[in-house]
Amino acid sequence: MPALTAIRGFKDILPKEADLWREVEEKARQVLSRFDFSELRPPIMERTELFQRTIGAATDIVEKEMYTMEDRGGDLITLRPEATAGMVRALIEHNLHEGGRATKLFCLGPMFRYERPQKGRLRQFHQLDVEIFSDAGPHSDAEIIVLLRSFLAELGLPNLSIVLNSLGCPTCRPLYRDNLVAFLANRKNKLCPDCQRRLELNPLRVLDCKSETCQAEVKAAPSFSQFWCPACREHFEAVLQALTGLGLDHQLDERLVRGLDYYTRTTFEVRSGDLGSQSALAGGGRYDGLCRELGGPDLPAIGFAAGLERIIILLNQLKGDPAPGPDYYAALLTPEALSPAFALVQALRSQGLRVAVDWEAGGLKSRLKRADKAGAAKVIMIGPDELASGLVKVRDLRTKEQVSLPLNKPEEF
Repeated sequence: MPALTAIRGFKDILPKEADLWREVEEKARQVLSRFDFSELRPPIMERTELFQRTIGAATDIVEKEMYTMEDRGGDLITLRPEATAGMVRALIEHNLHEGGRATKLFCLGPMFRYERPQKGRLRQFHQLDVEIFSDAGPHSDAEIIVLLRSFLAELGLPNLSIVLNSLGCPTCRPLYRDNLVAFLANRKNKLCPDCQRRLELNPLRVLDCKSETCQAEVKAAPSFSQFWCPACREHFEAVLQALTGLGLDHQLDERLVRGLDYYTRTTFEVRSGDLGSQSALAGGGRYDGLCRELGGPDLPAIGFAAGLERIIILLNQLKGDPAPGPDYYAALLTPEALSPAFALVQALRSQGLRVAVDWEAGGLKSRLKRADKAGAAKVIMIGPDELASGLVKVRDLRTKEQVSLPLNKPEEF
């Protein structure tokens, strides 16, 4: 019987990779703490209706990509394809918005979408999701963009750019939508099959189509800025002014839309010049009507999601070197070394040192190979001579220098 392998689009994060993942997650928590955000851990599975009502029934995610099943009680449930809907549901259910201040939440974890696996894009993927509720002002928009840019920059990622647009509001966007539909109607036969269908259900998504033919057809499409109401124009200009005041370069892209129906006004992406055509590392925007849509209070909100797989790809390109190995590898060269070595290893670990060991005795040559394979900086050799003298040999595997240290004085290591 052949060995089982992982499902296509689902990837193991191996031990040699996990250190970098942990570094990214810890940096996210550090930056978010400075910006006064609290962590929320919603479940990875929700009622299917939640995503149909929030993401939009006519979106590719709901129509094609969700992992949906019927449970034993007959209810339709779905592995979350994105985190915002679940966070809004939790906010309403647990009254997290009460208290008079803006509610600032984040979550880290896996999402699930059935789509063609490719580099940095898997069927189980991981996101950092960050949300601000109860603040309608433009400085919340600017703050969350600054937070995202700070997180990516502090990871050491170069060649970052901020791209923004405003999708308008329920007052002015319907007029833009009508003009866009009229513009595209004369070009319908030149659009891809998906965009021909989107033209009836979700025409803004035509602007985001990756087909070169569709991109060429929408070049002359009406721009959002032609239809902004005074309130939307004032809001967006304040966002841009706040970013400019901090010296953050940014650019307007009037073809930038998001793949979910709930976005309104400010929308944005942070892109990397080192990722090729699929350059977006993170994106988000304002979604002021979503809480009301789910039966909660009418709270303004803005957020973003950052894909961790793409961030890890860039960091691997930058770092190159594997994660550091243990500080020490304890090599037991005789069975009698087991008890004293056990005590020494635990003492060294209690001092905060990382120590690898195999609890079986072996020859020096084989144990040096194991220490090298583990990536240890130094090897502690404990054989008959060391037990007799009470001094163990400690060899630096990089410089090959060797010293003797007291077996019963771990504080000297």
